[in-house]
Amino acid sequence: MTIDYSTLEALRTHHPAWRLLRSDHAPLVASFLHRVFVAPNMRVIAAADLAEALEDELYALRDSLGAEAFPKSGLDYLNDWASPEKGWLRKFYRQGSDEPQFDLTPSTEKAIAWLGTLAERSFVGTESRLLTLFELLKQMNEGSEADPAKRIAELHKRRDDIDAEIARVLAGDVPMLDDTALKDRFQQFMQLARELLTDFREVEHNFRLLDRRVRERIALWEGSKGALLEEIMGERDAIADSDQGKSFRAFWDFLMSSRRQEELSELLARVLALSPIEELKPDARTRRVHYDWLEAGEHTQRTVAQLSQQLRRFLDDKAWLENRRIMDILHGIETKALALRDTPPAGEVMTVADSAADVELPLERPLYSPTIKPVIANIDLETGDADVDIDALYSQVVIDKAQLARHIRHALQEQSQVTLRDLTERQPLRQGLAELVAYLQLGGEMFKTVVDEEAEESITWQSQGANGAVSCKRARLPRVIFVR
Repeated sequence: MTIDYSTLEALRTHHPAWRLLRSDHAPLVASFLHRVFVAPNMRVIAAADLAEALEDELYALRDSLGAEAFPKSGLDYLNDWASPEKGWLRKFYRQGSDEPQFDLTPSTEKAIAWLGTLAERSFVGTESRLLTLFELLKQMNEGSEADPAKRIAELHKRRDDIDAEIARVLAGDVPMLDDTALKDRFQQFMQLARELLTDFREVEHNFRLLDRRVRERIALWEGSKGALLEEIMGERDAIADSDQGKSFRAFWDFLMSSRRQEELSELLARVLALSPIEELKPDARTRRVHYDWLEAGEHTQRTVAQLSQQLRRFLDDKAWLENRRIMDILHGIETKALALRDTPPAGEVMTVADSAADVELPLERPLYSPTIKPVIANIDLETGDADVDIDALYSQVVIDKAQLARHIRHALQEQSQVTLRDLTERQPLRQGLAELVAYLQLGGEMFKTVVDEEAEESITWQSQGANGAVSCKRARLPRVIFVR
């Protein structure tokens, strides 16, 4: 974002976070919403519970500041904070409930987090942040290095460093972090943990905006169902395949591992038991901060699930409306037919294309022919020699679909999409046309494929005839692309 006058003026006028900081009631709004939403990591609170908590807050403030300090009721203040002009809270109704719910908006949480940075800190750590930045640069540098020799050299260097450290520990030299370093790193951990919860609310807000756009399109759509579904699912795939969507999916997969959860719980318990960390008096919720991440991520997953629920409801409504329209058309035809029964229209009503009917006499039809039942002779089998070519028993073609599927997955690990022609060039066809048909069958059953009708590709393979001659065969078909 560019920091110029016009941009800042637009933010000052329209951004909810800036409007909150300019408000006369900013201390009340920020302190109350931080206490009920941010500190306990609450995502959704019922209107009655939130209004009751605000009434208690207003009662204490009126007792100290005077009865005229805040004249309105708690529910009126909540509705005012949730109005489009302010946008500090999100008011909505859960499915199957008529009681309003309130949630904090990402802009308000950003403003509250920024207010928390204004207080003077007795200890400001910089070493941990510098080490974090240095480690991120190393990861980006190593992760983008394509030269195998350089990567192997870096791995050897790290292995040598680990071996040297193991030798020092075995010799009795065990390096320990001092109290200052522990406090520095713990403060950095707490800041990142809180920022991660804030980011979750913003990710959920982005998915909720997508859900709102889907509902608006469904309500105003007048075209076909296929076109609407194609547009909606295309946008859904774009969100899932974006940088934000991929990062959220990777984070969720990492955190959903039971082994990772146990490891995080054990590490947090050991760190919080250290005496320098106990001197900082951390929040009691720090011990279960990873469960707060799980709860926040679950809310985001629920928002994504609302998309499929809305699409299913749309399809059910459309099918019901179409069936009703068909029945209305049939009822209209019956009504008009009954109205014309007594007073048929003059002139020609209906015409027949053929001038005569096809006559088919019963005796012209063939007689029934009973099936012949085979008679099996009950004789003993005797061994003997027969002049029979047994090579036909071993010439059966068996396609290993599992091996073909592994070949496709290995190719998609290296790149996001691969054509059928590239797959056959990497691993030539051994069974000819039958193996090519197996690739197409896998593309329709196990993998996501795209067919480009405008581009034609030629796939060739070697075939051995009955006389042992090798010939080259070719199949032309539209370009088939396997997508990750």
